[in-house]
Amino acid sequence: MSCKSLVVICIAASMAISGIAPAQTSRASAAAPADQPVERTDANSRIAHQQLLEKARKGGIDVYFVGDSITRRWGATDYPQFLANWKQNFFGWNAASFGWGADKIQSILWRLDNGELDGVNPKVIVILAGTNNIGPQTIDDAAIADITSGIKAILETCRKKAPQATIILTAIFPRNDNMAAMPAINRINDNLSRFADGKRIRFLNVNDKLADKDGRLFDGMMQDKLHPTLKGYQVWADGLKPIFTELLGAPAREDHAPPATGDPSKQPG
Repeated sequence: MSCKSLVVICIAASMAISGIAPAQTSRASAAAPADQPVERTDANSRIAHQQLLEKARKGGIDVYFVGDSITRRWGATDYPQFLANWKQNFFGWNAASFGWGADKIQSILWRLDNGELDGVNPKVIVILAGTNNIGPQTIDDAAIADITSGIKAILETCRKKAPQATIILTAIFPRNDNMAAMPAINRINDNLSRFADGKRIRFLNVNDKLADKDGRLFDGMMQDKLHPTLKGYQVWADGLKPIFTELLGAPAREDHAPPATGDPSKQPG
């Protein structure tokens, strides 16, 4: 493992997650405050957690992405086109994805609390989280505060487990499955921007490249009004790479990150 790994926690705030239906999310997570860890108890999530623990133990990770299906799909073997784009953009920076489909903030916290960041010591963490807590509905003030508190808990957990890492908080992406959710997303993102100090905690908002000022997605950015297409992922990459270059220098000719994993339910055998 690299000496001081850059933990990029991309807590990508995405609601729907690949390969996992929302109904599979633990019922407890729906009732628990967003800043409280909740385990996903379905068999597929438990297997995926074990795979991610093994990935973490292999080391060699300088950039650590954490989040839900938006993060997972980008660096997953069962999305080969997205994985190719991931390698095209991040090869040489030792980046690894620790996203899992359908995760709410509570379950991301649980995974971080239960070994997926232990001993990794990344240099950069990219966080993208929260869209699954929003759902396709209008959100009230209490829910906005709850989601903000949950993402802050992810941030604090990352700082505790990887104190030398620079953290990149990614703004929750626009979603058009229900336009009524956009004002809440904007308010949450405004709250998240206040956590940044411009040094050890950065805030990255690429939403003006994904959607217009009213939150209406530009053509070709999302395949289902929620999950990015290759074009959408490239927008995110274009926002991240200047920060990676600043913090890590130019990408190396070799990459030491562990191999990508995939959805266990889609693996042969």
